[in-house]
Amino acid sequence: MQSIDQELLHKIENAIGDLMLADSKTFDRYIKKLLRLLREPALEAIVFTLKKDLDLNAWLRNNEHSNGMGGTGSIVWPETTEEELGIIILLTERFAEESSFAMGFSYEYCYAGNNNVSSNFNNMVRIIYSTFARELVEYIQEKTAVIQPEKRLTGLASARKVFIVHGHDGQAKEAVARFLEKLNFEVIILNERANRALTLIEKIEAHSDVGFVVVLLTPDDFGAAKGEEARSRARQNVILELGYFAGKLDRHQICVLKRGEVEVPSDLLGVMLEAFDENGGWKMILGRELKGAGFEVDLNLVL
Repeated sequence: MQSIDQELLHKIENAIGDLMLADSKTFDRYIKKLLRLLREPALEAIVFTLKKDLDLNAWLRNNEHSNGMGGTGSIVWPETTEEELGIIILLTERFAEESSFAMGFSYEYCYAGNNNVSSNFNNMVRIIYSTFARELVEYIQEKTAVIQPEKRLTGLASARKVFIVHGHDGQAKEAVARFLEKLNFEVIILNERANRALTLIEKIEAHSDVGFVVVLLTPDDFGAAKGEEARSRARQNVILELGYFAGKLDRHQICVLKRGEVEVPSDLLGVMLEAFDENGGWKMILGRELKGAGFEVDLNLVL
């Protein structure tokens, strides 16, 4: 069985993270970076298998026939995950080779409701690549022997302590806390712990002996760079605590759940970022991430 270094898969995840933060001026750079990784020799057989029976032009024509006016098109994805992955790889190749194609595609199928080109690009990246990294990695892990790097989890992980970083969204905090408790984790919520005359950073340090952190990015505040329009963002204490744990733990020990439209920190690369969806799909994602971080998790309890 073919072997693939786990680090290559992490690089793909990071490249998708870069791409998720791209605008019309930086999209070309990041899409080419992603394509270089997909063309690594170790992935040649996988990528070939995913693309071999697909015709991108025929798929595009099928989408065109199902649409009306420009800017109102909707993407008709293949029925299988393998075909969808293959189409996205073919799109990535075309995006990297023809910048004008990427611009036209973003307008036709990912129109953001205004004439802002960057908004269309951002919407396109979200629609196409939001689940691509995870599904591609899962496919590769299923088809190959993935060489895992030595994990740097400390012995504290066995204590099953999970720190929840949160803002003002009490509903999201409670949902995550109760879910983790159902999976037999000890939940650490800072404002539920005694202050003991500690400063905020001292209190965080005093309770940072955890094996995993869940960060809730919820639209609690508004802010913007000087001269730009304000948009929703998380509380600043959330960003502070996220930065602290990003420096203390490995990236696979952190899961960020984003609720609604909220600004994502530009330095948030390589950290798992998922939507806190109202249908509860985040539970399976979080359960899987905990399992991947080295914890025993009964996924039957998740379901």
